[in-house]
Amino acid sequence: MKRLADAATEYLALRRALGFKLRAETWLLPAFVAYVRTHGSSVITTDLALSWARQPPDAHPNWWAKKLGVVRRFAKHRHASDPRTEVPPSDLLPYRSQRLAPHIYSDEEISALIDQAGCLRDPLQAATYATLIGLLAATGMRIGEAIGLDQHDVGWRRALVTVRDGKFKKSRELPVHHTTLAALHAYAEHRNRERPHRRAPSFFVSHAGTRLLERNIGRQFATLRDRAGLSRPSRRLPRIHDLRHTFAVRTLEEWYRAGVDVERRLPWLSTYLGHVSPSSTYWYLTATPELLSLAGARAERAWKVRP
Repeated sequence: MKRLADAATEYLALRRALGFKLRAETWLLPAFVAYVRTHGSSVITTDLALSWARQPPDAHPNWWAKKLGVVRRFAKHRHASDPRTEVPPSDLLPYRSQRLAPHIYSDEEISALIDQAGCLRDPLQAATYATLIGLLAATGMRIGEAIGLDQHDVGWRRALVTVRDGKFKKSRELPVHHTTLAALHAYAEHRNRERPHRRAPSFFVSHAGTRLLERNIGRQFATLRDRAGLSRPSRRLPRIHDLRHTFAVRTLEEWYRAGVDVERRLPWLSTYLGHVSPSSTYWYLTATPELLSLAGARAERAWKVRP
């Protein structure tokens, strides 16, 4: 029978091939397998899974539940080839994670972020971050998708941006407004002048001429957020990912104002955002006062025309 460590390696490879990122599982699962081995076992048991998941003792219950969830998913997979495997019950270490309310940016706040990006000392860095923030706001792309763009992914003639190998390895084409295309074209010309010889084919480039790194973007965005006056005490700090939430909410608001059938249009938004189904898109929809007002007005009109 295959060793537990080998089975874990194959399991992780299989899930990556299916499009899962597995950022935590990559190191959590090998750690659990090592824990099982140090306890003289070659089989997953509920007791071992529970004792490992509850380390360290002072960790947050959410972290315990996350660790146990990693083991539970692997145990279900392992049980098919090794019936001795115990699958930890789903009601062990229950914890319901709380959704953080996203920050829905106003047009003025987005403009302030772009303006602050344009004030960065390095001309290429200023152009890069100003254009990147503008693209995220205009398309709702994931940050990883934006920095993964290569130069040939922007279709100038057709006004399309192609996202390749997005979440779950899915690709899609995003029609963009002519103003967005003009901003991308201006950036490309500036980039080519500043860095005619680059070390990466990426559309957005760093000061060194390489592809941007997400962790560096996070640090730079925090600086821009502070300079734009968006880091206020006693309030959750706006994230760059909240631009994606903002795009989804503003799109619905525009549809309500235009009087279109929002329910029928929602699959369009899901496709544009790269979601598997509209149910995933609902996660991004926040009940802003304006959205509630528009939806309420629509419901009131529908009620009045009922026979």
